Amino acid sequence: MITSFLKPILVVEDSVEDFTALGRVFRKQALPNPLLRCEDGDQALEYLQGYGKHPGWPPTLPAFVLLDLNLPGTDGRTVLGILKQDPRLQSIPVIIFSTSSSSHDVEECYRLGANSYLTKPIEYASLEEKMQVLVSYWLKASELPPMSQA
Repeated sequence: MITSFLKPILVVEDSVEDFTALGRVFRKQALPNPLLRCEDGDQALEYLQGYGKHPGWPPTLPAFVLLDLNLPGTDGRTVLGILKQDPRLQSIPVIIFSTSSSSHDVEECYRLGANSYLTKPIEYASLEEKMQVLVSYWLKASELPPMSQA
């Protein structure tokens, strides 16, 4: 909705290829939100916990976080747990976007507070379809909580 119109979309993804494909899909959808990439969990936490303080990062929190599970350093499960324990950050929707379709991973992520769990498709057309549904739901249909500015 309007509260998320120009908030960035945070993609926490270590794979350049996956991030490039996501960027291509979002551009094709004419997504107005800026796309922000963090390459690992530590960088994502640095941005989210210190938003507005780093000159190269947006001064607002993201509309939602697209979070890979298997990251170098601090992994996605740990990032998810930290975000959902932090009163300032816990209302940000976190969508897990992983190659794992393990029921253990899915259950663990929902237990930690994930708002959604999506398995990365192999085919580009399937990626386009999944991202279209994701954007439509989280940025058009869903009412997101207002988030403070820096």
